[in-house]
This record gives sequence, C-alpha cells and structure tokens, in this order.
Amino acid sequence: MKIEDRYDVIVVGAGPGGSRAAEVCAKGGLKTLCIEKRGEIGAPKRCAEGLSKSARERMGIELKPSWVSQVITSARVYAPNRKSIRLDYEGPEGWILERKVFDKDLAKEAARAGAKVMAKAELLGVKREDGEVKARISFHGKEREVSASIMVAADGVESKTARMLGLDTTMPLGEICSGAQFEMTNVKIDPDCIDFFFDQEMTPGGYFWIFPKGHDSANVGLGVRKPWSKKLAMEYLEEFVKNIEGLKDGSVVEVNAGAIPVGQLLENMVKDNLVVVGDAAHQVNPIHGGGIAEAYIGGTLAGETIVEAAKAKDFSEKFLSRYNERWWEQRGNRHKKILKLRQALESMSNEDLNWIVDYLDEEDIKKISKGASFAKLAQLLIKKPKLIMIAKKLM
Repeated sequence: MKIEDRYDVIVVGAGPGGSRAAEVCAKGGLKTLCIEKRGEIGAPKRCAEGLSKSARERMGIELKPSWVSQVITSARVYAPNRKSIRLDYEGPEGWILERKVFDKDLAKEAARAGAKVMAKAELLGVKREDGEVKARISFHGKEREVSASIMVAADGVESKTARMLGLDTTMPLGEICSGAQFEMTNVKIDPDCIDFFFDQEMTPGGYFWIFPKGHDSANVGLGVRKPWSKKLAMEYLEEFVKNIEGLKDGSVVEVNAGAIPVGQLLENMVKDNLVVVGDAAHQVNPIHGGGIAEAYIGGTLAGETIVEAAKAKDFSEKFLSRYNERWWEQRGNRHKKILKLRQALESMSNEDLNWIVDYLDEEDIKKISKGASFAKLAQLLIKKPKLIMIAKKLM
C-alpha cells in the first residue's frame, strides 16, 4: 500500500464524520486521503451506539441489517426515586448499531467513491506552506511528508489536528462529559426499550443508560461531569450497576471509556486550509451526547463546501466559512436550544426531578425530547418558586 506525495484533501480520522467527508470529496472529483490512527476502524467503540429514527432521516441513509444489533420501539425515563415514564411508539423509533461494522462500512463507501483510506496511519505534524498544508504521516512505522490543499480534522474531542493549524477547540471541564460503559451479557432487560436514569447523586451532571443489544445483552453506561462528579466515571458506573436489578449478576464482555463534548458550541469551525467535523467540532447533542448523525451531517456539509472551494480555487477561511453558516442553519441553532434544556436540568436537585416527573406525561416527554415543548416545561417550573430562575433559561 502506498501513500502518494500529494492529495487535494487529507482527512484525519475515519469515524462517521471523517469517512463521510472523504466520500463526498471523492465523489466531487477530489483526490482524497483518509487516515485513521487505530489499527481497526470502528474499534474500540466509544459510543452507546444508539441512533434515533429522526437522526437517520436527517442523515438520509438506509440502515443495512448488518449495522443493527437491536430495533427500539419504546423508552423509559426514570426519576431519582425510580418513578418512570414509558414512551411507546407505533414502529421503530431507533436502533442500537454495531459501530465496529457501521464505521468500517462508511469507510468502505469512501474508498469505493475513490478515496484512499488507510488504517494505522497517524498524523505526526502539519504546517501551512505556500498556501497548502504539509503533513507528516506515520504509516506502519514509516514516516513521510504529504501535501494537500486542505485538511479535514475529524480526529475526535482531543483533536490535535485543529490545534496544529491554529483553531482552538479546547473546552472547559464543565462542558466535557466523562463517559464509562460496559457491554454486558446475561442481563435481564426489555430488549425493545432503552432506559434513561437521571440522578444527581448517582450520575452527577449526566445520566445512566441501558441500550439493548439483543434479548440478554446491552450497552450499560453513564456520563458524569465536573464540578458535580467527585469520583471517576467508572466508579459511578460500577456502583450503579450493583444497584440495578437485572444487571448486577450480568457479565462484562467489553469496557469502554472516553470524553464527550456536550457544550462550548463552536461558532467557527474553519481556518485557512482547514475544516473541522464531528466531536472535534463539538458537533454533539448537548443533552444526551449523541454524535453519530451530527458527525455524518457535518461531514456531508464539510465535503460539499470543500468541493466548492476546489472549484473556486479558494481555501481561505472566508470562503470555507459557508460551512459554518450551513451547519448553524441546519443543526447548530437547534443545539443551542437543547443546551438551554441541559443547563436547566443540571441545575435541579433530585427532589426537583422527582417533582417534575409527577407532573409530566408520555406526550410531554416526547415533545420535550424533540425540543418542541420547552415553554410547557418552563410554565411547570414557575409553579415552584425556587425553580423560577431555571424556568427563565427556557424562555
């Protein structure tokens, strides 16, 4: 396998955002290189693997059977006192994917479109020179220099690519969720239903989830955030699992951990010769941390913008900023609205959360989860004097 001296586009990271950007660029006639530092694309997973019906529709894709571990038709939301509200849907409302298959297939689609995809290839350094980027890439232990007109940073929340090219994507600790997850088997679960547990003592600054992957297997995890969390995410997870009937006697077949960007939305995701997508661009739903669809859409918009830039022979920040405009119009403004809801929820005590669940019904939760009923939630909070200031955040 050979990496050539020059490409039109170098994509760093072969997750959903990077692979999709590479595919769109290649289909647009651009000579594209997509590198992934891991030896296997899609592994290890750093994700609960959930994809909602609305997210799939936004992506505009059909799911292959090999991508799907479980079809989801209902959801339960638990308050700290374990009172729950169950949401039932007429048909599939979501799917639990197998990311190790899904991600690799997206990379294969990029390759079939004409992109050169290389696993176990790592970006060591990059600089601008004569209006291009000059990258040092290690491939199977051999180092070489490769030039390109533009680089796509799709290398995750810890992205070093963006920083090396002058775009600061660092985040305050309070906007980074520390996630820990077990893939468990021999557990007693409802295989068609995903479960969400909110508890400011057991999952401070986040929530706990059970995402089924078959009749007796599931992704079981949580996210916590500073300054609320006082222990490691894995410690909270172990404690929670021990206290959930149906899980405590299960077996752990895989352990995952990682950081999830759930705030600090980036107004600007471009520099000269650079576009940033996915977790690296904080393109994640601020309340539940889902990023598969957001990254894929970001990759689509980035690829389309790069193809236009190539035709115009203009890879300046000014030209590439149309990517910002498209992202904010399609997804960013909605993320800003959802961020308000997250900030309201994290300000509540367990007593407040228990109180709210007593007043909301299934339809209320459905509307709030889709961002369509923040006003109703605000009106409810106003009934409790100490929550009035929180209510104002939603108005």
